[in-house]
Amino acid sequence: MSRRVPVHAVHLGAATLLRVSAEGLGAGLVLVVQARTGQPALAGFLQAAVMLPYVVAGPVVGHALDRTGRPRAFALALAGCYVLAAASLMLTAGRVPLAVALAVAVAVGCAEPIVVAFTGLLPRFVPAHRLTSAYGLEAATYNIAAIAGPGLAAAMAAGPGAEYAGPAVVGSAALGLLLLPLWAVPPPSPTSSGPPAEAPPATGRWPALEVIAGGLVVLLANRVLRAVTCATTVAFLGVGGVAVTAVLFAEHLGESAGMGGRLIAAFAVGSLIGSLASARWLSARRAEGVLLGGMVAFGLALASIVAAPSPSWALAGFVLAGVFDGPVFAATLTLRQREAPADRLGQVNTTGGSLKIGSAALGAALTGALAAPLGAVGLLLAIAACQLLGAAAGALLLLRGRG
Repeated sequence: MSRRVPVHAVHLGAATLLRVSAEGLGAGLVLVVQARTGQPALAGFLQAAVMLPYVVAGPVVGHALDRTGRPRAFALALAGCYVLAAASLMLTAGRVPLAVALAVAVAVGCAEPIVVAFTGLLPRFVPAHRLTSAYGLEAATYNIAAIAGPGLAAAMAAGPGAEYAGPAVVGSAALGLLLLPLWAVPPPSPTSSGPPAEAPPATGRWPALEVIAGGLVVLLANRVLRAVTCATTVAFLGVGGVAVTAVLFAEHLGESAGMGGRLIAAFAVGSLIGSLASARWLSARRAEGVLLGGMVAFGLALASIVAAPSPSWALAGFVLAGVFDGPVFAATLTLRQREAPADRLGQVNTTGGSLKIGSAALGAALTGALAAPLGAVGLLLAIAACQLLGAAAGALLLLRGRG
């Protein structure tokens, strides 16, 4: 037992630092490109080039990490590739032809899934009775990163200058990389516990397709995972527009865009509180109810913000919405671990993450397209509706599968 505790501590430290970098990469790119070219819109193309490869690279990385007999060496190598690629992107963005920078951004996107794939290894060194608590802490690392990553980039821009935002973001990943040699993760065990796969075994005819789509097959074949995946994918269609909508709602209240940033930060702080609470009280038996109930509460809290009479009330509403949203991710991780075959957990996590990222990207694009006709209030209600629709779809799939 005494040996497992340090392993988890190292895991949390390394994962948090790498996730801070991943979350801060977008803000850092915008600031660096703006400082070098005066055209921050170019950073949008680079961000898209980072995100798009994730759809394929995520399942591949998860599949490899599930099966390698040397998980620490694999994670160290891929995290090292991420640090080098991110550093190269920050050095070249705005200085070289866009096509070259886009190629570097694709390389970042191919290596970045390792920051999510770490989660699938938790059952190897965390005792079974502590896994739900561990997943609550795991969700909290993402919330911390969502606050600290963009905050770090913004602090560098406000202090030494925007050119320093890139090195700071990459430096966080480099610190996480330095911790990985201390991460004593055991190899996969042939007797690992876990539910049997409900999908038919691979025939071996299309090994590449099995690597890419194997996680999706598990997600669709299992009743609970199918419901969770559908619910969270629909919900993230709305979550992808939260940041833009927060800025628009601040302007709706007569405030500057800076208040929108504070609303986003308030949401992230609330999510952190919710994740930490789930680390204390979430149980695997109640995970379905926590996930669906949290989505409903999150949606209702967002809808209530439209009645906020002042920025202070809006801040409180975004904190409350975050508190309800925080346990949803912890419950999602718990259900994946409970339902997925042990030798597919990393692939399931990265595939699920790919679907959510894709949905969020589509939601962000729809937010931009619908901002003028719907306005800030309409967008908030639409985001809230996505949470309620996701919860309803998840509940329906759970009930139909049970029947």
